[in-house]
Amino acid sequence: MNRVILIKYGELTTKKGNRKLFVDTLYSNILKKLKNLNVNIFKDMSRMYIEYDSLDEVEILKRIGEIFGIHSYMIAYKTESNLDSIKKTISEVLESTFDLTKKYTFKVETKRSDKNFINNSMECNNIFGSHILKNYENLSVNVHSYDILVHVEIRKEYSYIYLNEYKGLGGYPVGVLGHGLLMLSGGIDSPVAGYLALKRGIKLDLVYFEAIPHTSLEARNKVIELAKKLAVYGFNMKLIIVPFTKLQEEIYKNVPGNYSITIMRRMMYRIMEKLTKRFKGLAIINGESVGQVASQTLTSMNVINSVTNLPIIRPVACFDKLEIIDISKKINTYDISILPYEDCCTVFVPKHPIINPNLEHCLEMEKSFDYEALISEIMQNLNIIEITDSKEDEYSDIL
Repeated sequence: MNRVILIKYGELTTKKGNRKLFVDTLYSNILKKLKNLNVNIFKDMSRMYIEYDSLDEVEILKRIGEIFGIHSYMIAYKTESNLDSIKKTISEVLESTFDLTKKYTFKVETKRSDKNFINNSMECNNIFGSHILKNYENLSVNVHSYDILVHVEIRKEYSYIYLNEYKGLGGYPVGVLGHGLLMLSGGIDSPVAGYLALKRGIKLDLVYFEAIPHTSLEARNKVIELAKKLAVYGFNMKLIIVPFTKLQEEIYKNVPGNYSITIMRRMMYRIMEKLTKRFKGLAIINGESVGQVASQTLTSMNVINSVTNLPIIRPVACFDKLEIIDISKKINTYDISILPYEDCCTVFVPKHPIINPNLEHCLEMEKSFDYEALISEIMQNLNIIEITDSKEDEYSDIL
């Protein structure tokens, strides 16, 4: 039997005039994901088909399950679009999959995209169901509660028979909706925010604010490991390491403790705006969740946001912590995020940070030190690491 992996697009099919862009981007992403495997990929505007070496089947299915923009996928059996060929293939699929000396209930579900086919979908269901009943005495029809669901898709050139349909990640293909920069800390929230941004088709680069010696190289390595987890879904990414020590020290020398986090976040957003423009991004993305900490009240967000006009996307803004943790476990970032290495957002947290900061007070405090010179120095001393969607755990510095 000629086996192929059949991919359904789902949400992509709602894009009408833009559908070709979405499908072409998904096609490109699948090619990248399967680049070192022996595959041939064909596409039309409603389906994609992957011909493959059966020895690679498990690895191909695993990688397809890591690609955004796929509604569902299945191993399908390709045959000629005529009744005899379809019935023959149905028999071969059933005999190779099940012990037909045992009793099973079944249902046949036919989709007929070729409207010129001699029979409609209901007629096909009856024809193929009758074929199964005639040839396998232990199989009986039950359309409400069944052991076996036989899918038949009748298309113009070929038809496809499959049994199991696997749920894809959904969303949009990464890159189809532009490029953004994610503020990636070592915590639980920001990797989840990155994952959700990727799901909406945003290509990401990552920004980590580092304050050595107040933070450690272990904290940096922790962030690198989180970045690798995101690269599984987002392909190659830059991890931009921002040397934040001098600026952070000036903040804590010159700003009252209760305002230090607010001012620190305002400085981060100023730097993020410059980085986003330098790396041709369209938005800043972070893991802020409304009310979770002092800097994430609506008042604080308003004061902090005022330093930039760029869009700020907060994918987990309305999630509670348990919901965020559930996703972090699903994407395998949770165990890394809880490693006990502090980043610059946690190492100097005051006992009583202000939750309703005043913008005028912030502007006055920022006059007490030359933050613009410090930001200029930071922008000249970035450390950039390429994080790749490689199966080897490697990364390389860019000088």
